[in-house]
Amino acid sequence: MAVGETFEAILALLCRRVQALIPEIACSIVTVGEEGHLCANAGPSLPIPDRNLLAHLSGDWLDRTQPAGGGNPARDDGETTKVPLRPSSELVLPSGWAASWSSTVKAPTGQTVALFTMYFRNKRGPSEQERIVAETCVRLLSIGIDRWHLQQRNRQLAHYDQLTNLQNRRRFNTVIESKLGQASRSFGLLLIEVEHLKTINDTMGPVVGDQVLREVASRLEQVAPAPASAFRIGGDEFAVLADDSADHARLRELVSRIFDAMRPPFRCRDNTISLQVTIGGVVRGTDGDSADHLHQNADFALQHAKASHRGGYVAFEPGLRTSAMRRIETIREVALALAEHRIVTYYQPIVRLDTEQIVGLEALARLQTKDGRIASAGEFADAFTDPHVADRLTRQMLSEVAADIRTWLDDGIPFQHVGVNLAMSDFRHRNLDQIICATFDAEQVSLQHLVLEVTETVFMDGPNHDVARAVTRLRDKGMLVALDDFGTGFASLTHLLSFPVDLIKIDKSFIDRLLTDAPSRVIVEALIDISEKLGMRTVAEGIECVAQAERLSELGCRLGQGFHFARPADAAHTTALLKQSAQR
Repeated sequence: MAVGETFEAILALLCRRVQALIPEIACSIVTVGEEGHLCANAGPSLPIPDRNLLAHLSGDWLDRTQPAGGGNPARDDGETTKVPLRPSSELVLPSGWAASWSSTVKAPTGQTVALFTMYFRNKRGPSEQERIVAETCVRLLSIGIDRWHLQQRNRQLAHYDQLTNLQNRRRFNTVIESKLGQASRSFGLLLIEVEHLKTINDTMGPVVGDQVLREVASRLEQVAPAPASAFRIGGDEFAVLADDSADHARLRELVSRIFDAMRPPFRCRDNTISLQVTIGGVVRGTDGDSADHLHQNADFALQHAKASHRGGYVAFEPGLRTSAMRRIETIREVALALAEHRIVTYYQPIVRLDTEQIVGLEALARLQTKDGRIASAGEFADAFTDPHVADRLTRQMLSEVAADIRTWLDDGIPFQHVGVNLAMSDFRHRNLDQIICATFDAEQVSLQHLVLEVTETVFMDGPNHDVARAVTRLRDKGMLVALDDFGTGFASLTHLLSFPVDLIKIDKSFIDRLLTDAPSRVIVEALIDISEKLGMRTVAEGIECVAQAERLSELGCRLGQGFHFARPADAAHTTALLKQSAQR
């Protein structure tokens, strides 16, 4: 035990030592596993077929052993030593042996954990010496089995996730290295992330969140049996290694089965929960030949799926690595710019189409490069996919907007509102309304001067209408809410019924085709009419010429923004523009 010999080898050694001491007998050891299953661990002098038969005793055989007594030559203590001579029909006797004598081994809890048996050539019971040897073996087995169970528990802790009982990251690293050690072996790797787990933890509690992870793990085990194997490698991240997936076509078949398995909702604490996962996949050889390379490329595919196809699957391709590295570099650059105060707020006016007077502004993030160039948000949009960078950016924007509004109000400039864009990551904070209120209270600015612009995608990504509820709380505090880029998402008209908004911003793509494309003109006209009848205001984005402004006005649109009226500018230029053209 001290040098780490295997459990089976130790038991066999014990049997051989006993048989060397008493040559005329044979020994066997049968252990009792979970749920009473028997395992013939040792019996070095017994033929293998006979030894295997010991593991097929009826499940209640141990319960039916009687305390030694009634003329049996065994100790009559009724505790650790149980036996009688058993007929061969009940305790299978190997050929050539006439009788057996068994002793039960018990754990400290009193549970039977093993059976130590001596076999005799004659129909007899044990001698005094043989009983002493048996008692010694029982004590040794009690110690050894207890230590073995401890080793098994330690192995479970070291290699298995305690929440889901799946193999853990350490085991994953061992298994993938083992597979890679076989040069001709092909396999696929899937990285699987559970969507919205943090929101579930925040809204329903960590107990429900843990049950979601257990449910995902259970379904993965069912759909990915050997030769595939499932692992939990992080908080909400799982992995599957699939030996039968030598190419992406076979890997997609497994992915399809996983999505099918996740589709049925399940009940937990009176909640009906729909499981959603996003998956990225690689194939050994095609996408890499080292553990680090495969894992990294699978993660690139997963991140791309989260950004462009959340709740879906993306197979790795070389271009994803390039875009992922560019994203990482962009995030690093924006984080540095935030630290060096090189993220600045620009404003673009929103005007009345009939008078071209300014009624509001949209705040836009700009990055000042180290050489002084001003980069638009589109050039560093990848940084918004990082929740920490997006959070810092939103807080800075809110702070600067509140301070600028305070300046304009103090200067007596007639001023209505500023729109600030919110990303999905902003709604991770359950106290988003408190963050905004504290920021504007610090500048003594009323929240009625603030418009929160949220895209349709953000509404769609929020599970269980959490985003809609958060938006309702914000509106209740006096803020206006605008649905940005309207018409570019899915089921937009349906969203108008379920999402609490005050303004609809018609996407620039429709305005670009307004004068040349009849269907676009019909859609714009319909959107203007629908929003008016629903009591919402409409803002046309991206107006670049007087003809577009005139046609929109004819269609009934009252507000617009775009280069035709003004380009985005910093606070100083915007202040001068407000003094000149703000609606009084």
